[in-house]
Amino acid sequence: MSDDIKKYFNGLLQKVSGLYVIQITDRDGVPLLRVSQEKNIDFALMPSFIPTFTTACDQASKLGLGRNKTIISMYSNYQVVQMNKLPLILTFVGAENCNTGHILALEHQVDGYLEDIKLAVTEA
Repeated sequence: MSDDIKKYFNGLLQKVSGLYVIQITDRDGVPLLRVSQEKNIDFALMPSFIPTFTTACDQASKLGLGRNKTIISMYSNYQVVQMNKLPLILTFVGAENCNTGHILALEHQVDGYLEDIKLAVTEA
């Protein structure tokens, strides 16, 4: 993985106040890239958490509203924003008062950097 990609995502982490973790995984939850603050937020990144998101997206698509792109989960101390960028899943974990709009605005900004990772995943 290129150092430029990791540097870019570290920069995003610093730009959004209250954002603790950005993780990119494949559809099965295999971690491909993770950048984080010092705070330990492992609950959201457990192996079963990411595939559950994939299942939830598949089920939500059956509502007749089109394909599900993003799921936002709010907890007492954290919020988790997960984006469906198949074959990749982006997971953002932030403080409960982190600006969700700022996280959602990153969706199209990261697309260029995700292309290299998508290519590596599809070729593997």
